[in-house]
Amino acid sequence: METAVTGYFNVRNSALLSDAQKELILSRLSNRINSESVLVVRSQEHRSQLGNKEEVVKKINHLLKNALHTKKARIATKKSKASIEKRLEQKKRKSQTKEGRRRIDGGW
Repeated sequence: METAVTGYFNVRNSALLSDAQKELILSRLSNRINSESVLVVRSQEHRSQLGNKEEVVKKINHLLKNALHTKKARIATKKSKASIEKRLEQKKRKSQTKEGRRRIDGGW
């Protein structure tokens, strides 16, 4: 007995999504959407057809949620005065250490 389930979600004809969301989904899930703008998801993980139906619905929801998720823009931060001073102090200390390794020219 075949228990595999194939789920179809027509992106273009969906009343739940705005036009911008549809375009975003079509571009981000282009490898999973066929030429008729239908998202095809298949599941055969469970031994029962009901379990596979639930799995297909979860997969479709997960794919759509991830496709619509936008990353938060990074906010540039300024280095603190203390961190700048600490870095300069470390550079000075390192410079002095290396300068101490130099050969002393006696001038003979």
